[in-house]
Amino acid sequence: MNQPVNSRNGGQVLVDALRINGVERAFCVPGESYLAVLDALYDVQDEIDLVVCRQEGGAAYMAEAYGKLTGKAGICFVTRGPGACNASIGVHTALQDSTPMILFIGQVARDQMEREAFQEIDFRTMFAPLAKWVVQIDDARRIPELVSQAFHRALNGRPGPVVVALPEDMLTDLVEVADAGPARVVEAHAGVADMHALRQLLQRAERPLLIVGGGGWNARAVEDIRHFAERHGLPVAASFRCQDLFDNRFPNYAGELGFAAGPKLVQAVRDSDLLIVAGSRLGEVSSGGYTSLEIPVPKQALVHIHPGIEELGRVYQPTLGINSSMSAFAALAAELPENDGNRYANWTKTLNGNYRENLKCEASPGAVQMAEIMTWLQDKLPADAILTNGAGNYCIWLQRFYQYRQFRTQLGPTNGSMGYGVPAGVAAKLTYPERMVVAFSGDGCFLMNGQEIATAANYAANVIFIVVNNGMYGTIRMHQERNYPGRVSGTDLHNPDFAALARTYGLHGETVESTAAFGPAFERCASADKPSLIEIRLDPEALTPRLSLSQIRLEAQNRRRASAKP
Repeated sequence: MNQPVNSRNGGQVLVDALRINGVERAFCVPGESYLAVLDALYDVQDEIDLVVCRQEGGAAYMAEAYGKLTGKAGICFVTRGPGACNASIGVHTALQDSTPMILFIGQVARDQMEREAFQEIDFRTMFAPLAKWVVQIDDARRIPELVSQAFHRALNGRPGPVVVALPEDMLTDLVEVADAGPARVVEAHAGVADMHALRQLLQRAERPLLIVGGGGWNARAVEDIRHFAERHGLPVAASFRCQDLFDNRFPNYAGELGFAAGPKLVQAVRDSDLLIVAGSRLGEVSSGGYTSLEIPVPKQALVHIHPGIEELGRVYQPTLGINSSMSAFAALAAELPENDGNRYANWTKTLNGNYRENLKCEASPGAVQMAEIMTWLQDKLPADAILTNGAGNYCIWLQRFYQYRQFRTQLGPTNGSMGYGVPAGVAAKLTYPERMVVAFSGDGCFLMNGQEIATAANYAANVIFIVVNNGMYGTIRMHQERNYPGRVSGTDLHNPDFAALARTYGLHGETVESTAAFGPAFERCASADKPSLIEIRLDPEALTPRLSLSQIRLEAQNRRRASAKP
């Protein structure tokens, strides 16, 4: 049993709790509201690497990316009021991506609360819909207990974000209190009856489809789910931005159920007679706007495996709901006896053929062919290279044409949050400095958190940043043209010279205006021994791989004319 220690202030007790829970890195923007924590971190610099960022949104994204990459809770410290508001975007990302994360927020002193003091916010109210749990620690003696609970909540069940508010004066209180032990992950397991029922459903199925996604995976679980799919000859689709959960080169792979999904894959979900959904919530994007399955009872047999009990039956009533961690389920699934012969061989071969067909596309307008650039990267990058991205139409090329081969090589926000790619790339390179990291952004996306290239330069995080510049908020422009063709309002952008901007931060900068120029530019960046940036100047007409801007506008105008006829 732990014994009380000598007097420590609240900041020291908190930092000791981080050490006990194995925290090796934390991301922050400093603030006077938690100076006692910063002082305590000074004494453990050899144990906890404190990464100082340029804006709280970037810091929170970095913590989320770290949590996604490692499976550990990403740690972020920000100050009260504006700092917390900026960081909320990372909390929302962690929630929808099922990423373990703890956001610590400095708070006003206890004797100033309820007065709308300087930068005061009620964080319990503010973060209630964004986090798994929100707590304010008003007594320094409760720090070990409540921080332990924060780690347990972030890591267990469906992983997610926890928010901990720290009153400034509480952190300077001297207390004598025993430390708690490290948090432990408690896994739910599928029962014998569950796996027996799954096997029976597989034996009756003719067109099964395994869909993998969500959080809580590890390398062993990914390997086990591959064995399960191979032994049973199952086609495998990845939910939105979860393509690195199954090797895209394998003959079982059917593609990603995201914005770049092939129409035939979307139809295959509807045609399937058994969906085995492991980890994914089957949210709006992966379900085609909740149209691929009927609500509340799908016509397909549905096996839904999820670590969060609250997700089972939340939208779809499953034929078989299994409350289990991904690693526990995948281990049992890998051992399920094989079915008779390879009864799904033609179905699986067809779906894989459809996926490979979707890797092809016609040339886009302009001198830069993004599909060819993605193919070049596919051929040149090592299998363990980490690719990050934010949100925007440029992501479609990345998601459709790049083939992910290893676990945790894709970092993209399933909440469609712009500005994620740059800070996620920095966090990835700091976490795995030996691996190549390529961070994609659009021109609009980059300028939402592009200042974090200063963090990359400061910490020698040699990321290769790629900015796809088409002079507009491309996704919004696409929808604008579909709904209000030719009426451009609020979507044009006037941009700086991104390569020149990068050089002012101390990065190596390149500008690419043709497909042929990309390879040599990338090679120069890879050998620069510093962070680098490539600006790709993309023709505005190349709005999507399937349709140009003018084609989207023309189709919308034709629909309007047709609907206007008497």
